[in-house]
Amino acid sequence: MTPKTLRITTAEAIVRYLIAQRTVVDGKDVPLFPGVYGIFGHGNVTALGHSLETHRDEIPVWRGQNEQGMGLAAAAFAKASRRQQIMVATSSIGPGATNMVTAAGVAMSNRLPVLFLSGDTFVSRLPDPVLQQVEHFGTPSITVNDAFRPVVRYWDRITHPAQILSSLPQAVATMLDPGDCGPAFIGLPQDIAAEAYDFPEAFFATHVHTIPRPRPDLTQLAKAVAAIKAATRPVIIAGGGVHYSLAEAELAAFAEKFGIPVVETVAGKSSLLSDHPQYSGPLGVTGAAAANAVVSKADLVLAVGTRLEDFTTGSWTLFDPDTTFVGINAARFDAMKHQSLPVVADARETLLELGKELEGWSVDSSWREHAVACRKDLETFVSSRIVDDGVWPPSYAQLVGLVHESATAEDYVLTAAGGLPGELNINWMSKGIASFDCEYGFSCMGYETSGAWGAAMARPKGEVYSLVGDGSYMMMNSDIYASVLSGHKMILVVCDNEGYAVIERLQVSQGGASYNNMLADSAGTGTDARVDFRAHAAAMGAETFEVSSLDEFAKALVKARAADRTAVIVTQVRAKDFTEGGAFWQVGVPEVSPRASVTAARAAMDEGLRAQRPGI
Repeated sequence: MTPKTLRITTAEAIVRYLIAQRTVVDGKDVPLFPGVYGIFGHGNVTALGHSLETHRDEIPVWRGQNEQGMGLAAAAFAKASRRQQIMVATSSIGPGATNMVTAAGVAMSNRLPVLFLSGDTFVSRLPDPVLQQVEHFGTPSITVNDAFRPVVRYWDRITHPAQILSSLPQAVATMLDPGDCGPAFIGLPQDIAAEAYDFPEAFFATHVHTIPRPRPDLTQLAKAVAAIKAATRPVIIAGGGVHYSLAEAELAAFAEKFGIPVVETVAGKSSLLSDHPQYSGPLGVTGAAAANAVVSKADLVLAVGTRLEDFTTGSWTLFDPDTTFVGINAARFDAMKHQSLPVVADARETLLELGKELEGWSVDSSWREHAVACRKDLETFVSSRIVDDGVWPPSYAQLVGLVHESATAEDYVLTAAGGLPGELNINWMSKGIASFDCEYGFSCMGYETSGAWGAAMARPKGEVYSLVGDGSYMMMNSDIYASVLSGHKMILVVCDNEGYAVIERLQVSQGGASYNNMLADSAGTGTDARVDFRAHAAAMGAETFEVSSLDEFAKALVKARAADRTAVIVTQVRAKDFTEGGAFWQVGVPEVSPRASVTAARAAMDEGLRAQRPGI
């Protein structure tokens, strides 16, 4: 029997296929692709844009203000939805496409699914060079869309309509694969997007996806069990994979049953509530000294769903050289880092299997008591940091403390770059599970605004708080208007320290002179000019507040919660009052310099590196 076909364009087929993909979230059948972020141009408006408009009641399109912002919003949506749903970001050819490359890097480094659809030049090449085309004299098949190759898990350019029959399912499978998860890119040449083809009707049948949960190999599991039982001071590092496996409850039960302290990475923060008896705090460079003190004495680290980046490991100086690592990760690449005993499997299923095999075993009470003492040190430290000292402008920590006091267990807090990751990672004590997003894989300035917009779309309950520095605000702020336009409310706290203060801190701490980071020492004759952030945000439709005391800030938070649209609170903040972390960080300090302060910083860096674990 000849299969039934539909003669439609490639663009129409793509849209119909996306609509047909479903998934189950919290027991409900929902779209796998609940929406599209789109800015139309000549590369996508006439074909893909036409099809999206035709199906506007089935898959909504949200208009961004910048393609990078759309991609960042899509990445934040994926994180807030714990990788259970995927947003699409579409652009025209040329600058629209290249604008999204940075956002693809964010999704790639954070292991987040985003589908990027970009217009491309004509396969026929007959009208070349087309508007916005960058020509490569010796390799005419290259376009700017090739720039996506290093920053996506799946890349394809459709040069014949039939190719989407294999390409789209492979892209979806990649984005749903817990071990290979990341963004996918598909380039759509203008002539191919508009070309008709007889597509099989079966291609558009409804497909309800489930995310795979690979079980642990029995041999790998047995080695992990033996290592844990041989340990006397084990620690669990909870990474972002705990959230994506929906393993928070299993982690909490496992840690409590066996008495193992739990520290969290930036991506794994809010895996446990802050009042959990085994919670020992955030580790690493932007972590707390108390949590790092627990890790430094561990003889075994159970790394659950973490890629072990340098801010987590203190550039691999946090651990005793003889510490054994057990890597539980759906990605083989991550599971076996630094000679870990790998358990390549789903976090939730592995914790359940380990629990069965460890029945009757637990850590010694003295190790529990040490972790509890460190936890108390953390609580004391945080209390000392967030208290009002009566001085204006306030510290970051004081602002974080008041936002935390205002927030409920249903709220979500978000940040990305500069000094705020450390301030929130240490001083924010999680009230709700999976309620925290610090984009520190790519540390992308501007994510704070665009990401908050995406997170607000993903979370039907609670407020989304985003804390952003003045530098990040200036890099990307137009999605304040996008959030107002779309009706997805967020509360943005703009912390103005008059420059890139945290990078200036690194610059000076490593022997350099303050230069080109703070506005006061940047080149130009207009260095006294300052941005009116309140007026700027108000011009984009937000409800705005500017405060000059912590009491005013607390009152503004109450008003912002009551607002019916995005609210922006502007406050000054101290430029040199940072919450100190507790770990070494390797950066490139000049090996030789005529400046004595740089030479001293290099000597200190070399001394710190003596504790670095070999990368084998």
